[in-house]
Amino acid sequence: MIFAYFCSSMKFTKRTNTCGELRLADEGKTVTLNGWVSQVRDLGGVIFVNLRDRYGISQVTVNSENKVIYDTAKSLGLEYVVSATGLVQKRSSVNPNMATGEVEVLAAGLEILNTSEVTPFVVEEDVKASEELRFKYRYLDLRRKKIADNLVLRSDVYNIVHKYFEREKFIEVETPILMKSTPEGARDYLVPSRVHKGKFYALPQSPQTYKQILMVSGMDRYVQICKCFRDEDLRADRQPEFTQIDLEMSFVEEKDVFRVVEGVICDIWKNCKGVELPQPFTIMSYDEAMQTYGSDKPDLRIKGELKISDITEIVKATDFKVFADAISANGIVAGIKLPGQDVTRKIIDGLTDYVKSLKFGGLGYIKYNTDGTTASPMLKFLSEEIQAGIKNNFNATGGDVVFILSGEKKKVLHGLGNLRLKLAEQFSLIDETRDEFLWVNDFPLFGYDEESGTIAAEHHAFTMPHDADMNKLETGSKSPKENVDLLTSIRATCYDMVCNGSEFGSGSIRIHRSDIQEMVFNVLELTKEEQEEKFGFLLGAFKYGAPPHGGFALGFDRIIATLCGTKDIRETIAFPKTTSAVGLMDNSPSPVDARQLKDLGITVNN
Repeated sequence: MIFAYFCSSMKFTKRTNTCGELRLADEGKTVTLNGWVSQVRDLGGVIFVNLRDRYGISQVTVNSENKVIYDTAKSLGLEYVVSATGLVQKRSSVNPNMATGEVEVLAAGLEILNTSEVTPFVVEEDVKASEELRFKYRYLDLRRKKIADNLVLRSDVYNIVHKYFEREKFIEVETPILMKSTPEGARDYLVPSRVHKGKFYALPQSPQTYKQILMVSGMDRYVQICKCFRDEDLRADRQPEFTQIDLEMSFVEEKDVFRVVEGVICDIWKNCKGVELPQPFTIMSYDEAMQTYGSDKPDLRIKGELKISDITEIVKATDFKVFADAISANGIVAGIKLPGQDVTRKIIDGLTDYVKSLKFGGLGYIKYNTDGTTASPMLKFLSEEIQAGIKNNFNATGGDVVFILSGEKKKVLHGLGNLRLKLAEQFSLIDETRDEFLWVNDFPLFGYDEESGTIAAEHHAFTMPHDADMNKLETGSKSPKENVDLLTSIRATCYDMVCNGSEFGSGSIRIHRSDIQEMVFNVLELTKEEQEEKFGFLLGAFKYGAPPHGGFALGFDRIIATLCGTKDIRETIAFPKTTSAVGLMDNSPSPVDARQLKDLGITVNN
């Protein structure tokens, strides 16, 4: 039977197969494909139509012998929705770039289910459209296999996560989206109440307080794939709304949380990439990470590792003013060795400009040539003994370059950490063939803000201090302003999971004792009234038998981005916002009707 027409009713020939599954084994079968026209090639007497759905692309061949079908095929435009029925046959010329490239469907029927206007950009894998145009017409962008596959992968990971935590006896609990505003850290997204004018809900930055209350309630293993919201400046790896795998466990220590979180990551990597990750993951303290790599999320894929080394003791006797001034101000001199690379003067100038952008006056370097000579403008200021000490410290040989920075310790470590990444990128030193996971733990419990002169919680106010540092908290909490150095030396039972230099998630063992919580609040200078106003509901629950507990939150979007091989999480989200927090497709945020504002008791001042 031959048929071709524009379908004007709800009835049409439904697909028997997807556009991505036909193979040579299907030769001789009569099939129906439903999809979108991605390409039409009219060779005169024969028309080739590529039909696309989210599963792939199949070629439909229309011969002029079937005039009705042929005329219909000639009227097709890109992105028309079509149902094609015909016989699967072997192609005369195989297309190795298509999974279905060995076969084609010889059309015996063709229905146009809907037409399409000319699209603002061609829907193709190597898309030429700008990011703004793609986001505005995201429904067209999602027809591209690359983006569609990202969403399919996202769905697969959802299922892996649910199954894993079910095996681990976790209970999935939905916590509220409308909650109390507790303005700590990032800004809340506020939701005005119509019923209670002048009062506001907040969208959760995290279900933190709710999951801790669930531990008090006896739900000893909670998990949730949840939406969270933060009103903050955006980057490629941040969105105003994001998804996290949120979990909490009772009667656990740090190592117990590590085991569970490692387990779900290993399940995801095994099922999605076919990779067996080695366990247990590497554990590195915050201090070690900062002193060795200049970052609390070091990328361990960098060849040669490019470790930072403090050479303050080696150069302390120098008259070189740059080093001497840093040392006299209780700063440090430290460096990093780039092994075996061709480093030209132009490259050094570029790296110098880079560190100047980080607020350094310049970049010191010593170049060890393959002929045994050494080149550096600093050499005339350094004694032979100091030069030998630096060379031995870095185990430098011909072809190596040592780069050196000096100044305040934290600034130098951060600067060398950034320089390390710059060198790795410039000299292609990152091993992209593997993923490297590690735990970074023992973060500081408190940080000190020089400008405001205040002490703040580095993670959050409910993180348990290290047992070994509890005496420091007891002493320091009595007079915080006089014990800043003591308090900022306290380690927290706080930990991050890092993958390839990106933070995958963060968690901690929580405070479950009211006396410890009171000491932390004293350090943060929260009055009893402020404690009750901000956290009264949680502190009230803690009065009735809070178990020892801890948890973690994994950034779901970052996991998917890593699996997809992109640093931009927006490529893995169905309807992302731009870096200015705008939804271009639906034009959000947008003004609302004056009546809505009146109902809420809100006046907008522009």
